[in-house]
This record gives sequence, C-alpha cells and structure tokens, in this order.
Amino acid sequence: MEKEKLLSAIDEHFNRPADELGEGAREDFETFLKALEAGELRAAEPVEEGGRRRWKVNPRVKRGILLGFRLGKTIEMGAVEGLQFSDKDTYPAQRLPVVERNVRLVPGGNSVRRGAYLGHNVTMMPPAFVNVGAYVADGSMIDSHALVGSCAQIGSGVHLSAAAQIGGVLEPIGQTPVIVEDEVMVGGNVGLFEGVQVGRGAVIGAGSVITASTPVYDLVREEVYRATKEEPLRIPENAVVIPGSRPARGEFAKEHGLHMAALLIIKYRDDRTDAATALEELLR
Repeated sequence: MEKEKLLSAIDEHFNRPADELGEGAREDFETFLKALEAGELRAAEPVEEGGRRRWKVNPRVKRGILLGFRLGKTIEMGAVEGLQFSDKDTYPAQRLPVVERNVRLVPGGNSVRRGAYLGHNVTMMPPAFVNVGAYVADGSMIDSHALVGSCAQIGSGVHLSAAAQIGGVLEPIGQTPVIVEDEVMVGGNVGLFEGVQVGRGAVIGAGSVITASTPVYDLVREEVYRATKEEPLRIPENAVVIPGSRPARGEFAKEHGLHMAALLIIKYRDDRTDAATALEELLR
C-alpha cells in the first residue's frame, strides 16, 4: 500500500472507538508494522531547512503505534518452561531478517519488538532491548544492558555502550523522540531522555544523564545550551561531553559546599578522539 494511503487509513482507524475496529483495522495495522520494520516509515526524519539539518516528527506514525495497543489483547507468549511472558498480541518479539542484513543478535537475552527497524551490520549484545517504533541505522552497536526506547532514532555507526539508556516517547504525540545522529559514541551508563538530540560525531562520556531540563556548558565556545519551548536540547556535532558540577545557589548551599550536576563540553572531536573510539571497528 502506498505510504500516504496507509497513513490515512491508520488515521481513520485511530479516530474510531475501540469497539468499531474490525479486521480491516488489523490488516492495515499489520501493513503498517511491516513498513516500520522495513525502515519505510519513521517516527521522525531528518530534513534540510535553511542550510541546517532539523528533525521532523511524524505524529501519524505514533498514532499507528498507539492504535496497536487498542487493537491488541494480552496473551501469554513463549514456550520456555518456568518462564512466563505476556504482552499485547499486536506486539510480539520480532523475527528479523538477520542473514539478509548481516545482523548479529548474540545469544543471551536480546529482544526486538515488532515495529522496530534494525539496519544492515547492526550488532546487539545481550541482554538488550529495542522497542516499537525505534530506528537503528546500519553498522551500529547496541551493547549489553542497553535500551533503545520507543520511537528513538539511532544513526549509522553509533556505539551505544553497556547500560546506555535511550528513552522512548509515544505521548504526547507531537513530541520529538530522542535522536542520536551518525558516528556518535555513547558511553557506559549514559541516559538520553525527553527528546534530546545528539549531533553527528559527538562523544557522550560515561555516566552523563541528559534530559530536556539539563543545561550543557560549552567550555570551548563559552555558550550554554538549553531546551526551549520551540526547540529540543541539542548537543553540537563532534562535541565531547562529560559529567561535571556547578555550585548550588543560596547561602545554605554555599555554607555546606553543595553542588549540582552539570554537563560540560570540554573539547570537540579530533584525530586523537577518533583513535580512542575506533577500537569498536575491530569487533565488527
């Protein structure tokens, strides 16, 4: 089915009461899932505006995902003795075309939910989870205990280190998901949440937690980056970010020497930084 026609059908089903959704809705939803899994539909896509890259959210895709929860019924899944699994029957674990795309799903507890896309040459170490609507482009690594949340957009050549948490978003429908552009290195125990965008080639140091309310202090350009009502927080391309701190305000904080967490851009990526992050190529 042509993309625009499919999304229009999804909109019609979404606007109907749950008790009026019949087999036609299930059939269109199955086509919708397959389009997501083929990378033909995305929750957000890059567009060029005024000489710079921006990300355009597609609320109709999120409506389609939410429609799946209304269409589905909770069932038991899996046949492993002693273990119990249940979910909506519309969102079982996905069986990927691993041979055709040269995807490595290393044994030990990986799960990719239906409606997610994994590109060619992606490696996924156990245990890790990719949620519905997520998009992971070619050549990226998802390390152990990492999460790629619903609708998150991960570029090509990205390394999500162990325990990296990429937050998901389905509602509000118009909110931009977390976006990690090409060639980004995300360190261990990093958290990216609430629509944060990480520009191409950036390095996010281990332990950094970035949310929409997090100020980022650029020590190189002497600027402070924050989210606004109009724009999400965006980490500049090639920035190297590490956790830091700043003094808390007020006499009480001063008296007790209290500090608040802060994020610092200490440099921009160069040949030395590239050499330090290129080791992952040996694992491919």
